[in-house]
Amino acid sequence: MLSSLHILAEVTGHAAEADPGEAATGISKIIQDFGISWPFFLAQVVNFSVVAFILWKFAFKPVLATLDERQQKIAAGLQYATEMKAKLESAQQESAASAKRAQLVATRIIDEARKSAKEFLDKQTQESAAKASDILVKAQQTIELEKKKMLAEARAEIARLVVVTTQRVLAKELSDADRSRYNDSATRELTSA
Repeated sequence: MLSSLHILAEVTGHAAEADPGEAATGISKIIQDFGISWPFFLAQVVNFSVVAFILWKFAFKPVLATLDERQQKIAAGLQYATEMKAKLESAQQESAASAKRAQLVATRIIDEARKSAKEFLDKQTQESAAKASDILVKAQQTIELEKKKMLAEARAEIARLVVVTTQRVLAKELSDADRSRYNDSATRELTSA
């Protein structure tokens, strides 16, 4: 290969030094030195063109189309992955926001339940206190009535006993009119007291 380049450089250098008429002869000399035959050269150019066209049409073009298709699929896959990553982040943010909202709602419900329970307990306590107070007042009134009734019965019994005792004591010494007067007087004093 090196010798071919060397020869070509030598011929080109000689062609530059010679006049144009000799340059044409120099090219034909090169063609003869290399053994180039125009019909074979043209046949090789045609063969190369046909092979290049067939390779381009049936090999390179489908391969390039496949490469382009794969490149598009890869780009679409990367874009899809990017979109999915964005959707995942969005879903995670939405999930976090939803969890936070749910937690706030749960906290509010718990607070309302506590407040309602406290109000119910306070109301029940007040009602119980009022009922206990009513029962106590009624019991005191009943006790007071019983006390008054017992006192009245005790006074009546005492008055009767005093009258009976006085009658027995006085029956021996007083007359019937004096006894009647003492009995009336004792009865009035006991009933007024």
